[in-house]
Amino acid sequence: MEKELKEAYGFLFEKELLEEIVEVGTYRSVPAGEKIMDIGSYVNSMPLMLTGAIKILREDSEGNELLLYFLERGDTCAMTLSCCLGQTKSEVRAVAETDTHLIMIPIGKMEEWTAKYKSWRNFVFESYSTRLSEMLDTIDTIAFLNMDERLMRYLRDKAKITGDETIQNTHQQIAYDLHTSRVVVSRLLKKLELEGKIKLQRNQIQVIDL
Repeated sequence: MEKELKEAYGFLFEKELLEEIVEVGTYRSVPAGEKIMDIGSYVNSMPLMLTGAIKILREDSEGNELLLYFLERGDTCAMTLSCCLGQTKSEVRAVAETDTHLIMIPIGKMEEWTAKYKSWRNFVFESYSTRLSEMLDTIDTIAFLNMDERLMRYLRDKAKITGDETIQNTHQQIAYDLHTSRVVVSRLLKKLELEGKIKLQRNQIQVIDL
């Protein structure tokens, strides 16, 4: 855990803070597809990403999901920070996009470190700013892009997050993430293939136009 922590956060945090994280943090290994946090649950710790990727989702009253943003190595979730500090229930769902390793930090340490370490304060404020920008970007995508443009953007983001131009998700899973129907996704994937932007294979999508 210590080696992974230094690789992900060594350039951000003081030596003393890294030592405290190792001392109080809880290491978690989460396989792809597993739920890390759910809507309505109380949050008593926040994640520091070591490896892998997590997708953060919202849900409407009918149970339909919408992808807000991804978390990668060196990230944390601003929504989790808000829930921890306000001791409120989570309004998002976090699911491992790939096999993921992370360290969970207890709530009490978050406030203590904010007063004690300048690097931690900067990290928290930067995390809020980054996640807000990503959520605004998601809103802009929904409001201003056509569905085929949204789909292509989603595929590029997935390829970047996983480090693999071949995407394993089913058409139904993509539909869930984009809050649309499988039929629409399948039709648009065919359109994108005809345009030479992707290549459809059995249970796979290869992104050509990165």
